[in-house]
Amino acid sequence: MDLFFLSTIGVLFAVLPLLYVYTCSVVQTRFPTLRNKRICLLIAHPDDEAMFFAPTVLALTRPETGNHVKILCLSTGNADGLGETRKKELVKSAMLLGLRQEDDVFVIDSPDFPDSMTTPWDEQRISTLLSKAFAPYLLRPNSPSSAAPAASIDVLITFDSQGVSSHPNHISLYRGARRFLSALTAGRSGFASPVDLYTLTTVNVLRKYGTFLDMFATMFDSMLAGAEGRKKNGQGNPGRLVNMSSLFGGRESAGTARQAMTDAHKSQMVWFRWGWISLSRYMVINDLRLEKVKL
Repeated sequence: MDLFFLSTIGVLFAVLPLLYVYTCSVVQTRFPTLRNKRICLLIAHPDDEAMFFAPTVLALTRPETGNHVKILCLSTGNADGLGETRKKELVKSAMLLGLRQEDDVFVIDSPDFPDSMTTPWDEQRISTLLSKAFAPYLLRPNSPSSAAPAASIDVLITFDSQGVSSHPNHISLYRGARRFLSALTAGRSGFASPVDLYTLTTVNVLRKYGTFLDMFATMFDSMLAGAEGRKKNGQGNPGRLVNMSSLFGGRESAGTARQAMTDAHKSQMVWFRWGWISLSRYMVINDLRLEKVKL
């Protein structure tokens, strides 16, 4: 019995990584993705892009997609007085993950958005900041309501309503992003929003720390979504995005995501972060949903 048990474990250790490699190749080559889009990743703190969104950034910055990805971070992560250091670390991480240039990273340093585990951010202030950055006409008095809404980005990506880790700053981004999309079409009946919002799906604790084994639950969810998840909206964007990073070498790999933490975000590599980058499914798998925002 012991020999059988050990043999079974050995087979699983060999087969499961190979199964993930196959699943990853299917996702990367056959699943719908975004192409030729101006994309903004909205995060709360330097290191969010690596700890939570690395598979998405790596997928969307593939040269063949034609996307232009930027990162907007609403705080310097200055809770421990390391704000200036963390801003530089974010830029280094972003370049490792495939952004075109350092100027594609923007960090907001404002008392309106304190790095805090207990303080939510005002969603209207987030919406106003997004309007200023991507649709400044919304802030002008007497902006004509007959004109079609426009923005300098096509896609906004951020956390979902649970913020993955229930962090109040993450949740505030979700609420502020939705308010921004609503503002784009407010008073402009008959027009679709020029910006699509994708949010990173929060999963339960077992899945969160299931590493690449979460492929089973992720693919099952994708099967349940079926044609609805693959269906494209008026902007040509699918209802669901699944991004998986390979386990082994190459630009689009889990190793690149880990490097973005260990080489770039050195100030954040305390003991528990090693556990995160080793066990978290978000280092290798991202599942994003297209939000339906009431216009």
